Amino acid sequence: MGGDAESETAGQIAGPGSFRNMLKLITALSRAQRGYIFLAIDLALIPAALLFTFAVQALPQPALESLRQSLAILPYLLLIAAGLSKGLGLPNIQLKAYERHAIGLTALYVLGLTLTLAGLTWVAGPRLLPGTYVIFGIVYFLVVVATRMVLLQVVTAIYRRAQPRRRVLIYGAGTTGTQLAQALSAHDSIDPIAFVDDNVSLQGMLLAGLPVHPPSRIARLVRDRQINRVLLAMPSLSQPKQAQIARRLQKMGLEVQVLPSFAQLIGEEALIDKLTPLAPQSFLGRKAADTDLGGASGSYTDRVVLVSGAGGSIGSELCRQIVNCRPTRLVLYELSEFALYTVHQELEQITEGMEVELVPVLGSVTDPRQVRKVLADFGVQVVLHAAAYKHVPLVEANPLPGLANNVFGTRTLAREAAAVGVERFILISSDKAVRPTNVMGASKRLAELVVQDLATRHSGTIFTMVRFGNVLGSSGSVVPLFQEQVSRGGPVTVTDPRVKRYFMTIREAVQLVLKAGAIAEGGEVFVLDMGKLVPILHLARQVIESAGYSVRDAANPEGDIEIEIIGLRPGEKLEEELTLSPDLIGTRYQKIFCAREDRLSEIEVAGVLRGLRQALAAGDEAAARAVICRWVEGYAPDNAGVLRS
Repeated sequence: MGGDAESETAGQIAGPGSFRNMLKLITALSRAQRGYIFLAIDLALIPAALLFTFAVQALPQPALESLRQSLAILPYLLLIAAGLSKGLGLPNIQLKAYERHAIGLTALYVLGLTLTLAGLTWVAGPRLLPGTYVIFGIVYFLVVVATRMVLLQVVTAIYRRAQPRRRVLIYGAGTTGTQLAQALSAHDSIDPIAFVDDNVSLQGMLLAGLPVHPPSRIARLVRDRQINRVLLAMPSLSQPKQAQIARRLQKMGLEVQVLPSFAQLIGEEALIDKLTPLAPQSFLGRKAADTDLGGASGSYTDRVVLVSGAGGSIGSELCRQIVNCRPTRLVLYELSEFALYTVHQELEQITEGMEVELVPVLGSVTDPRQVRKVLADFGVQVVLHAAAYKHVPLVEANPLPGLANNVFGTRTLAREAAAVGVERFILISSDKAVRPTNVMGASKRLAELVVQDLATRHSGTIFTMVRFGNVLGSSGSVVPLFQEQVSRGGPVTVTDPRVKRYFMTIREAVQLVLKAGAIAEGGEVFVLDMGKLVPILHLARQVIESAGYSVRDAANPEGDIEIEIIGLRPGEKLEEELTLSPDLIGTRYQKIFCAREDRLSEIEVAGVLRGLRQALAAGDEAAARAVICRWVEGYAPDNAGVLRS
């Protein structure tokens, strides 16, 4: 097999230049020139057909002598033949279009030519036997048709030899794969080389002229047969399994293409295209609290509201719901240009016809001059501070930027808000701020302490904070991650089978934040009722099964998608908490509570900020962690507190 491949490859490489020259010559011909060539060939075949007719008949004189006697009428026959051919349009029919209709026209042309021959011989001689005309017509018809077929094969061969050919392997030797091989056998630029199939009963067989190999021979086939593309012809196989095979082949440096299913080919795939993954809130495991803001909306109506981090998941939902409260002006403060553009475009459509002014501001909350100017110039009355670095592993790997943004960004925005007389300042916090094991959670706790400190020193501004857990569907959250992993064919990764988290939908979390901000009197730590802790392993199973697949594990080795346990990431806890103290005070809203928690004094907060500022200036991560260890209650870095939780 290897020798055949080498000789075949050598033959393909030996003369591509000559074939390319012939192809250039063919393509350089105009349609009229090609028509004249076809006409000349058809006319040249007339004396040849006559000679053959005379040769197969039992005539008293030789065939050449009979042809010589017919030379007197031959010019007239050729002239009439040319007129008939042009009249029927035979020279203008392309070789690849020479099929049933063209053959019918050829038969009509030959019939007319045969009658012409009979008429000419009757008028000018020589007289021929009646059977001569029948034999001539049949012979000439077959020769013309056969010539067209031969020309088609020759031109096709030139095209195929002159153009680079892609050698492909077909994965799947079932009905779809064999039909694909048959269709590609006449393709101009694709050579199907062999099949690969997991079915042992098919391995070693010859299907559609191609051998069937086991998958274990792919690497050898690729090397020996110079294959550079694999066509995956198993549309009935589940999407995850197709993705797994494709990834394995791509690691071998192969280009992989998937054959569409029959439903896609006949158009039924339009229905499938409309099917989307389940919305994240479907995995909540409880009924979402989706209530109207009611009287709480009055705190934002006819006000100038600023939302920091307006392009994020929480920030953009805050903007949507605030717009419904009809503020006079909504300032969208965002660091990411793309995120700001996206949310601004969306809100412009929502506010069309409403008397709400949208002000997009590109900037960082750590820039005091810009923050002061924005707050003063636009007369901001309410600030909702959602801007933060929130991804635990990223902040753990980049602690200094995380502390700078989450702590000093909060301090800058809050301090400038107090300076210009903002009415309300609401910090969006996290359950990871409670006895954190990571820098992100510690930075959010320090941000809370900064806001609590400002609440005691600035009576003109109501400072408060709202703490809640994971939000389903937010950027980087677990459900979209699981759904993306499922779409790639898995595996779905879970850090630890014991991990549990609180979950809320974005909509209900934002509604409760706005309600909490409306009832705040200053310095409160509001905690939202998040329901029961949800096991992440159970959530992973739900996402896989909701997509129509099965979990592959020891109990179901033939399942579609595997759940892989990858171990806790740096700073990750098994379970999160919502409060430092079990003492919670109810509010007028059923799902909002106020936590009794200790706070730092003004001098202690100043010491925290001074220590962090020095660590940031020196680029000293160890010093920054030391400040966190000293001032953040329960902080236990490097997963020391994992088992305790």
